[in-house]
Amino acid sequence: MTNTNTASPAMTLTIAGSEATGGAGAQADLKTFQELGTYGIVALTCIVSFDPKDSWNHRFVPVEQQVIADQLEAIQTCYEDKLGTVKLGMMGSPATINTVATALKSQKWDNVLLDPVLICKGQEPGHALDTDEALKANLLPLATFVTPNHFEAEQLSGIKITTESDLIEAAKKIHEVSGAAVLAKGGVRIAGEDAIDVFYDGTTLEVLREKKIGEVAVSGAGCSLAAAVTAELAKGATPLEAARTAKAFVTEGIRNRVSGNTPFDALWQGGRR
Repeated sequence: MTNTNTASPAMTLTIAGSEATGGAGAQADLKTFQELGTYGIVALTCIVSFDPKDSWNHRFVPVEQQVIADQLEAIQTCYEDKLGTVKLGMMGSPATINTVATALKSQKWDNVLLDPVLICKGQEPGHALDTDEALKANLLPLATFVTPNHFEAEQLSGIKITTESDLIEAAKKIHEVSGAAVLAKGGVRIAGEDAIDVFYDGTTLEVLREKKIGEVAVSGAGCSLAAAVTAELAKGATPLEAARTAKAFVTEGIRNRVSGNTPFDALWQGGRR
């Protein structure tokens, strides 16, 4: 049967790590893309599997550099002139950051969303610091939108964040150093009854608020928020519109969370259904 539907969905690529239980990483990204009506594509950078014998800490395995390059070559060649939006998640090493940056620079992008995963618990601290520096040097300058969590916002801005005003100042500072639109994720880590995130793009400042649903962070919330922004940007939303939609999407996902035997719950991307 011939497909007579000429409308093509917006395309969204995530370059990220696999998280085996499905709560975060590439799995969360792909589910978010699907829920928001875009065609999701993934290039894996690493594989993370929590260790139930060691307090559910991370077990981190990098994907070989040539394999990462091969994935991106296949994706970018297949969807040449169709794929203009990418989300960057966990990289895991300076080598991976360099491989990804090289691939990104081989084409023009409409939207490059950087979700700056700076620390993975399975990494040696010195290696993690090297990764942070490589990310700031090689990926941050390519970004058009940045979505740091509380810890990452502190690292990128140099500001200790304990209040809403601190988060606002951090968002402004990150925009200043990156030139990108910023959605700084405060979530449940800022005191008060609201889970807040701060949007700033150099001209518009908006604090996005929803009532907190519990006081503990939910796995996949940050990944899914960034993925939701990515999907909305790919569909043509403005950065602020994308941030607002993403905030509402994640709030419903947290409200309809999934629990297992881990000490933390996971967001369900289908929560708003």
